[in-house]
Amino acid sequence: MTDQPAIRVRGLRKSYGSQVAVEDLDLDVARGECFALLGPNGAGKTTTVEILEGYRPRSGGEVSVLGVDPAKPNRDWRARMGIVLQGTGEFETVTVREIVSHFARYYPAPRDPEEVIAAVGLTGKATARAAALSGGQRRRLDVALGIVGRPELLFLDEPTTGFDPEARQEFWELIRGLSAEGTTILLTTHYLYEAEALANRVGVIAKGRMLEVATPASLGGRAEAATLVGWDGPSGREILSTDTPTAQVVKLSEQFGGEIPGLTVARPTLEDTYLEMISKAEVTA
Repeated sequence: MTDQPAIRVRGLRKSYGSQVAVEDLDLDVARGECFALLGPNGAGKTTTVEILEGYRPRSGGEVSVLGVDPAKPNRDWRARMGIVLQGTGEFETVTVREIVSHFARYYPAPRDPEEVIAAVGLTGKATARAAALSGGQRRRLDVALGIVGRPELLFLDEPTTGFDPEARQEFWELIRGLSAEGTTILLTTHYLYEAEALANRVGVIAKGRMLEVATPASLGGRAEAATLVGWDGPSGREILSTDTPTAQVVKLSEQFGGEIPGLTVARPTLEDTYLEMISKAEVTA
């Protein structure tokens, strides 16, 4: 183990002619951290991640991933990473067990294929051909191929697309387990509640620039944001924005002589904060 970040980016830039996809982006991801990269379509998330994975050249800046410049990859470096893309190659005529076992042979110290198949919830489909899998089951297979090499760093690009709620919860437990074992995880997702459930920190990208990096609870000043207290008053629904919600609830309780009809106490969700940040970025772009 080292104090060096798993990912270190300084001044990253990627352009296509006059079109700038990523501009002056800085990022550190600590070893063992689960980091979620958030942003709307076209914000530069995929471009950034593909540069980190060594699949796309950069136009400028400094990048280090597991101590290696991804523009100069080698076989040993690639064996230390796991990648779950939005979609992988098709293996229509091959069984789940055959696919996972085959991919395990590419790595020097892979996890047991049967253990991996069980971890992604495909034990009952181990002998099924890929063509017979549902969309969600295929996504689980993608994840299995990403983790079978026992990666130090795992890239997850929209990993739970097509999962039902139960499968998503099972996947979250798998990711938490990998994180607890020390695996560094870089996650991209459009599910804000997924980022909040899994990530130690999140980064928001818009128009190719990093707007902010923070914990999910503190992003965009969320931790200090006013609380909305709502209740059903004599004239209908009432909402009050306050920095002292407990005092307001006590006051209302006294006013109503006990229970407060229709009481709600809410602070901005991660999604609320994220959407506000993106909206402001669009206006100022």
